[in-house]
Amino acid sequence: MLANHCRRAIYNNVRRSFSSLVVAEQFEGKLADNVTNVVGAASQFGEDVHVLLHGKDPESQLDGLSKISGISKVILAKHDDLENPTATDLANVAQKALTDGGYKRLLTPSTNFGKDFLPRIAGKIDSQPITDVIKIESENVFQRPVYSGNLVSTVESSDDIKLITVRSTNFDTSPEGELSAPTEHLDVSDCVGTSGYTYEFVENIVEKSDRPELTSASVVVSGGRGMKNGENFSMLYELADVLGDGAVGASRAAVDAGFVPNELQVGQTGKVVAPNLYIAVGISGAIQHLAGMKDSKTIVAINKDPEAPIFEIASYGLVGDLFTVVPELTKKLQK
Repeated sequence: MLANHCRRAIYNNVRRSFSSLVVAEQFEGKLADNVTNVVGAASQFGEDVHVLLHGKDPESQLDGLSKISGISKVILAKHDDLENPTATDLANVAQKALTDGGYKRLLTPSTNFGKDFLPRIAGKIDSQPITDVIKIESENVFQRPVYSGNLVSTVESSDDIKLITVRSTNFDTSPEGELSAPTEHLDVSDCVGTSGYTYEFVENIVEKSDRPELTSASVVVSGGRGMKNGENFSMLYELADVLGDGAVGASRAAVDAGFVPNELQVGQTGKVVAPNLYIAVGISGAIQHLAGMKDSKTIVAINKDPEAPIFEIASYGLVGDLFTVVPELTKKLQK
């Protein structure tokens, strides 16, 4: 006997619609910047795109969708416990929206948000997740990076319901337009707080910054072990400001050395970025770091070692002492 919509595992009798469901990432009631990229990815299937907004007051997030075109419907999942949902509750809500709407596919970003709840749905409906997609070739064929981004794997899925996480930096944003899509409320009273587990949300600890988010910045200046200490990162912040309110990142070596906090790490075990301009300062170019930034439009490398691997993928390379080059570059750009 089926307990409720949230725990359904039999879908053969559900008629699939020709549309995609995007589960929008949000934090503290505000939509993430990657929502427009995920909508852009979903639009490539050439079918309707519906967006699921969840929260204590999901209506307040509608303004964040106001300039994203291509949305056919907005589904609102409203519940007090969804202000800061657990992965289990979010998976239950997304699964109910997915099955009640009979969608062919669910898309969400390849961030901690998507990676947390999507596998829970996959286990319940026995569908293989297609993760970290960088290109959609057809209805059933996708490309995703493997081996730290050194190879691209083409995968084909025959599952009736596709569960997809997309690397948002690889997809163009959806064109701007006025939101005229109708809204629909989803009753989630039987989905939230029903797991029986005794865990609860305690608090969000967030490092506040006036700078743009690494994953959405158009300019990123990153430092590596060659920076020698955390104080020297002030040079990179100054350069980022001159270039136009850029973000500052770091290699894992710099983070492990305690130069900067973990949230600045770019790479396989950090954040994946693809800005218009990426400047790597004192970064040798380990495979793990390249996996997180090699899709940047223009890459500039500054390193004193002419044999550093970073120069192999750099659009422009400058061999020299960063402590001389960076201040001089900043000074010239200020003119």
